[in-house]
Amino acid sequence: MASSDRSPGPMPPGDGSMPPGKPMTVSQQMLDKGAQMMQSLKPVRQMKQHVCTFALYSHDMTRQIETHHYVTRLNQDFLQCAVYDSDDSNAHLIGVEYIVSDRVFETLPPEEQKLWHSHAYEIESGLWVNPRVPEMIHTSELEDLAQTYGKFWCTWQVDRGDRLPLGAPALMMSPQEVKMGMVKPELVKKRDDKYKISSNDLKTSRVSIVVPACMNPLADHWKRIGKGFAIDVEETEMKTRAPFP
Repeated sequence: MASSDRSPGPMPPGDGSMPPGKPMTVSQQMLDKGAQMMQSLKPVRQMKQHVCTFALYSHDMTRQIETHHYVTRLNQDFLQCAVYDSDDSNAHLIGVEYIVSDRVFETLPPEEQKLWHSHAYEIESGLWVNPRVPEMIHTSELEDLAQTYGKFWCTWQVDRGDRLPLGAPALMMSPQEVKMGMVKPELVKKRDDKYKISSNDLKTSRVSIVVPACMNPLADHWKRIGKGFAIDVEETEMKTRAPFP
């Protein structure tokens, strides 16, 4: 069993809604407020968009989660996302996704391309949404995103009850229009009800979005071979600096 799929041992106390630990002290809260006023926090302030969608574990596609991406665009061909399990103030930071245009993706080695997934189906199906943002505002953005690829590492498997980020990271895949890749209807309904939207209506409204007829076949690699990727952790000899003479 790979490390990314190994169930954790006994959990620390608590219901899992928050990591184990004592409540924040007043002095800590004051320190944080002061630091927030004095520090720039430039990388965080570059997050301009909130995207809600779904992801599937590469090694177990029966496990599916709702994800919330807070997106920073570094240029027209590269985005980086901090991924949370909700948009609440106490949300868990569960991973990171990198998104590249098709132009960049085609420059990657074949073995690297197998770790990435396409976004076309997420866009056209209405699964990928910008909560509370009218569709007409970001239609051109959706057309660009439909031609992108993402690599998403999940570092905190909250769906299995982990109260801390345990074990090796897990590679995530995107929903696809094949049996193994379809998102569970109850997950979609729960998300849609929260934001008062209809994924089916969004799908209908997005028929004019140009989606590539064929994405690179090395992305979504599991669709071709029926196998995913799992990460294992092994002890290894460390490389060390040569001792001084």
